Amino acid sequence: MGVKGFVEGGIASIVAGCTTHPLDLIKVRMQLQALAFHSQFPATAAPPTTILGLQRRAGPISVGVRIVQSEGVAALFSGVSATVLRQTLYSTTRMGLYDVLKHKWADPDAGNMPLIRKIAAGLIAGGIGAAIGNPADVAMVRMQADGRLPAAQRRGYKGVFDAIMRMSSEEGIASLWRGSALTVNRAMIVTASQLASYDQFKEMILAKGLMKDGLGTHVTASFAAGFVAAVASNPVDVIKTRVMNMKVEAGATPPYNGALDCALKTVRAEGPMALYKGFVPTISRQGPFTVVLFVTLEQVRKLLKEF
Repeated sequence: MGVKGFVEGGIASIVAGCTTHPLDLIKVRMQLQALAFHSQFPATAAPPTTILGLQRRAGPISVGVRIVQSEGVAALFSGVSATVLRQTLYSTTRMGLYDVLKHKWADPDAGNMPLIRKIAAGLIAGGIGAAIGNPADVAMVRMQADGRLPAAQRRGYKGVFDAIMRMSSEEGIASLWRGSALTVNRAMIVTASQLASYDQFKEMILAKGLMKDGLGTHVTASFAAGFVAAVASNPVDVIKTRVMNMKVEAGATPPYNGALDCALKTVRAEGPMALYKGFVPTISRQGPFTVVLFVTLEQVRKLLKEF
């Protein structure tokens, strides 16, 4: 409890974020594919079979292969410095706050917390963490998406701090919190569904005696939690990625006037299922991320238990 909860959550989050970064990058590229298509070609034009070197409906493996072929293996880790900063600010805060609230709100007799309280704790912790980590989130999305732009339009950030400094000077301090409402909403949904469901699944497995408290239980509960989080958060994630990555020219009308406008335009142009674009890489990333996160967290807790 207290500072130790923040330390444990921060270490686990950084390890999980760096391990699954290539999957997150592929997810972002897939979410932006249709955006590139609709902005480059009018609705009346005959659609080409490929866009910016990617097939119109390319899957995650195909997208990953194309990235390596056109940009090199190192491109899979574009923006990893922003991931580290994001996990340090966002995930450390949300994991630590959730741990504090869990201890405060737990039933003193049973030692467990009712599901509704777990969800409330996740919503609060996720929202606060996201507000703190939004600048790093914007930088990460832009750095991950940079390689899909034509060479002349690439921002070419040298690292997360260069991205933050340039955004501040070129677009104003407010640009660091572009899409912050979406980031906060997504983080609240992810944290509530991910942390609350992990605790709930773990408690159910132990209560029913299906497995003992060990690696098998941690992996099973965390993968189930990752699936729940992916289903709940994907629509918000798609909109967040597009709003954060939109290019706003001086004097020109922004592509989107906000989250709702982006959602409506996306559904109108691509159909409702566009909100689940990139779901395969999302679950492919969310599953391993959640497994690594909680397995690492449980191990770190054991190591720090004596301190």
